[in-house]
Amino acid sequence: MDAAARRIASAGSAALALSDIARDAGVSKALIHYHFKDKESLLARLIDHLANAIVARERRALTRFEGEHNPLAVDALWEWLESELRRGDIRVLLELDSYRGAQVQAAAREASVRRHAAAEESITRLFGILELTPRIEASLLATVVVAFVDGLAIGSRIEPGESSVPSVPTSSRIAFDVFWLAMLSLAE
Repeated sequence: MDAAARRIASAGSAALALSDIARDAGVSKALIHYHFKDKESLLARLIDHLANAIVARERRALTRFEGEHNPLAVDALWEWLESELRRGDIRVLLELDSYRGAQVQAAAREASVRRHAAAEESITRLFGILELTPRIEASLLATVVVAFVDGLAIGSRIEPGESSVPSVPTSSRIAFDVFWLAMLSLAE
């Protein structure tokens, strides 16, 4: 899965070949075919794998703030998002969203539903931690949050710095802060 995600992140899904994934993963192409019927089944499974991981990490982001009023919970969401931008999994999901295969498209739709549900849960939890009540339905806000996160993932071309760890542009943090100030202004 990791080798396929790295390949897609660097070259896109159109140029993806199972032989390249096998080489990057250090396994034989036959082993990949043993686990996956074809490229489309591998990509559908990759979408499921990435979406589950992103959602699980997002849900963990606010855990330490449950049951207490703490404005630092917003920073915890930034830490999660910054980590996701560094990881690049959201960019890979968005790249695969345009893949034409029916199995991949079905997996992408399901991943979108799960990401939206996780965003709705995060909004509800964050507003609760901040002791605020949203004036707009959380599911509508979740649609905006997912679109914002996707926009940051698409718009941020993360370049490796001097270290081997990629850096996230400062403009992403500024956009995040302005976005959440606007979101929180929708509270009573």
